[in-house]
Amino acid sequence: MLPGLKERLLGLINDPAYTPLKKEELALIFDIHPTEMPMFYNFLEELEEDGYIGKTKKGKIASPKSMGYFVGKFVAHRKGFGFVESDEEYTQDLFIPAADVNGAMHNDRVVAEITKPATDERRAEGAIIKVLEREITKVVGEFQSNKTFGFVIADEKKFNQDIYIPKKYFSGAKDGDKVVVQITIWPQAGRKPEGKIIEVLGPKGEKEVEILSIIRAHGLPEEFPKKVLEEAQKVAVPIPQEEIDRRLDIRDLNIFTIDGEDAKDLDDAISIERLSNGNFKLGVHIADVTHYVHEKSKLDKEALKRATSVYLVDTVIPMLPKTLSNGVCSLNPHEDKLTLSVFMEIDRKGNVKQYDIKETIINSKARMTYTEVSDILENDDEELKAKYSHVAEDFKTAEVLARILMDRRSKRGAIDFDFPEAKIILTPEGKVSDIKEYERRISNRIIEEFMLITNETVAEHYFWLNIPFVYRIHETPSPEKMQELGKFVSTFGYTIKGELEEVHPKALQSIINAIKGKREEEAISTIMLRSLKQARYSPECSGHFGLAAKYYSHFTSPIRRYPDLQIHRIMKEHLNNKINKKRQEQLVNIVDYASTQSSERERAADLAERDVKDYYKAVYMEDKVGEEFDGVVSSVTSFGMFIELPNTVEGLSRLANMGDDYYIYDEMTYTIIGERTRKTYRIGDPVRIKVDNVNVDLREIDFKILYKLEDRPQVEEQDKPFDEIEE
Repeated sequence: MLPGLKERLLGLINDPAYTPLKKEELALIFDIHPTEMPMFYNFLEELEEDGYIGKTKKGKIASPKSMGYFVGKFVAHRKGFGFVESDEEYTQDLFIPAADVNGAMHNDRVVAEITKPATDERRAEGAIIKVLEREITKVVGEFQSNKTFGFVIADEKKFNQDIYIPKKYFSGAKDGDKVVVQITIWPQAGRKPEGKIIEVLGPKGEKEVEILSIIRAHGLPEEFPKKVLEEAQKVAVPIPQEEIDRRLDIRDLNIFTIDGEDAKDLDDAISIERLSNGNFKLGVHIADVTHYVHEKSKLDKEALKRATSVYLVDTVIPMLPKTLSNGVCSLNPHEDKLTLSVFMEIDRKGNVKQYDIKETIINSKARMTYTEVSDILENDDEELKAKYSHVAEDFKTAEVLARILMDRRSKRGAIDFDFPEAKIILTPEGKVSDIKEYERRISNRIIEEFMLITNETVAEHYFWLNIPFVYRIHETPSPEKMQELGKFVSTFGYTIKGELEEVHPKALQSIINAIKGKREEEAISTIMLRSLKQARYSPECSGHFGLAAKYYSHFTSPIRRYPDLQIHRIMKEHLNNKINKKRQEQLVNIVDYASTQSSERERAADLAERDVKDYYKAVYMEDKVGEEFDGVVSSVTSFGMFIELPNTVEGLSRLANMGDDYYIYDEMTYTIIGERTRKTYRIGDPVRIKVDNVNVDLREIDFKILYKLEDRPQVEEQDKPFDEIEE
């Protein structure tokens, strides 16, 4: 079928002005060749099976919406009811009562019919009539058994049905073990799903077992297949002289890396100098992974399957075997390495005046950490300056350029949220010793800015060459979300400038700047972030809203991200004049699949990383039940408030447990209001809490709000802050 046919066809059928047509009429509209007609009709049948189109009684093709159907993903609630998130953008979710779930499970793709239309007071209600696709086929949970049968209670809170396990499928699992279950019979009215245990992970509660449970729940591949490891060993060979000869040799340049203390996969290095005209020459040198990972090789297929490396506190699930990621590809100091380099001349306003992209060979002169470079620049550390005297001046030049680039991005409207990120510190035995807010110092900002400008330069270059490419996009937020945000910020006296239909990043940036350091900063920043779409990969270059960039890609991390590896391959083919018309057509499908796969695996990795951090946070707080801390309201919902402590640990204060009044949630202002006292809580309010309960199994922490800090009782001795209690 023609590239983009699905999007164009669905665009026509979902157009409000569309009148149902026969399949033959659609074939004429899309100029389908007679020889391709059977394929086109099969294509329509597949779309119907997947719920994207429907057929009228007369056999005409129509949109599901026009036929009264609601198609989308079912999001279950632990109490049995759920919601269907529509395929159509800007459509409100459909509420599904527990009695009308009809065997659908969390994340299933379903068709529902509306039973009660929406009103001003409540959303539409419906019933699921068909499950189109089962999303979850394997479940991780706790096994419980008796003599004749057993069942598994899923770790996923939204999977609200126990899975029945016949005795012959116990697979050696013992009572209380964490297991992986393959579902064999899907749930029906009045009947639980059935399954068989395919892997026993170990006793519930053990750290290694709990982390492994999270890895399995998100479908993260852990061990590399034997043939992939063998291939990695074969390609990890010394660089042949003929390869060195065909590249630009820059081993004499003052090139260095700056990474975290624990990083072993060093995929980016930089060089910098000040030119006689006052401009800067920035070189960003990225590991040439595609020299070792060839298209359609076992390594490439495995890398695409994984699409990203996953960092789970003290565990890394790499995209590539360590032979490559930590070895031959990693830009380790004082070793010759193959790279793809972007040289940019940047003026004193941060504009790239000219650039060059080359296949290179480098030899890094220093492996620096963020802490070391920041200590040199921020604290003028004499010992470190002496130790790294051969590159110390380059750090100062890098800081000057980075600040220019920061200013340039700020002027064009880039949005920079400064939400704290957790750094979980473990003992050598793997126990949580501390949780801190991750420091984002000047060296972190330098590398961020240099990678950003490089990614933009590469994306713009290949956009204008009109070569298929993988872009990193962040779409403009929907008008509906901006209207909701506008109403919310107006309660604080702010307005979003310009047209909400096509809001400019500057409009949101100006609000972020206006609220800096003010009490409402947390509230507005949080709601604003929720109003934005998620960034993703796409073959279409539609710009990056958050960065206020017209062109953006991910080029700088090919060891740990597949999109970067894929565009490296395209770039090298172009540099060597290997992209002809036939190859261009092949690349259209290649970048389309790489974009979709990478976006999906990135989401899974993000969720797994969050779940592991939540587990460690719950373990850390388990022995602090009864202790008191100061925190800030970080989120409000209809059932309670989330409170964040200075160390980024978050807990829930349930409205049902707030005994001083009956509290009501105001959806428009994201405020909790006491019915009798009229006491209010909103995002950003500083509060005093007591740790009420910790459930490590569910990774839940419950707080009890004692009082707002502005209502702090007068005491002779000031309450100790969090860090002093820890000491």
